Amino acid sequence: MIVFENVSKYYNSHPALDKVNLKIAQGEFVFIVGQSGAGKSTLLKLLIAEDKPTEGKIFLDSEEVTAMPHKDLPLLRRRIGTVFQDFKLLTQKTAYENVAFAMEVAGRNKKEIADDVPQILQLVGLEQKARNFPRELSGGEQQRVAIARALVHQPDIIIADEPTGNLDPLNTWDVIRLLMKINELGTTIILATHDREIINTINKRVISIDKGKVVRDEEGGRYIL
Repeated sequence: MIVFENVSKYYNSHPALDKVNLKIAQGEFVFIVGQSGAGKSTLLKLLIAEDKPTEGKIFLDSEEVTAMPHKDLPLLRRRIGTVFQDFKLLTQKTAYENVAFAMEVAGRNKKEIADDVPQILQLVGLEQKARNFPRELSGGEQQRVAIARALVHQPDIIIADEPTGNLDPLNTWDVIRLLMKINELGTTIILATHDREIINTINKRVISIDKGKVVRDEEGGRYIL
């Protein structure tokens, strides 16, 4: 369970978020929508403790994220996988090596890496592209490598910030179907997007943010800002 209690974030006296109250249950698929500058990315940054709120508290289950000491943040972030619009892949490493590197950084041993990476690449449909470099992959395939990398710690939550922003419609739907599949396996998906077609096609919860405030929160909602 993710809980935001009266969370506000100010930048130079400007409210990026203003008294946000939210609860997201484990296993939900939630869209975060709003115009550019509405506060979507700020909300996601606060959840992974990349930034701290000016006011309010954020909880992940029974742990108060906003009160965590810096030394505990790596453990928090292993519970939350992140996927971005620009993939953030290491260009000189293959698809396999990009996923393996994330495991190496976390201290996983060679046997774990050898066992887990092929399974994760199979889950995202890239077992045949394991030895390909990012430049040899389509945009959709690169994003699936990024999703595979986000899955290496078996996170409870995947945060996807505009993950299809640089993709054509075909690759966009490949990525969305993959995120839905991951959600069906029990992982919470929080997806920030501007894409009305995706939101209005998939019958999932929609949280709309405008000028830092939650202005709409509907199950099976539509993007109507």
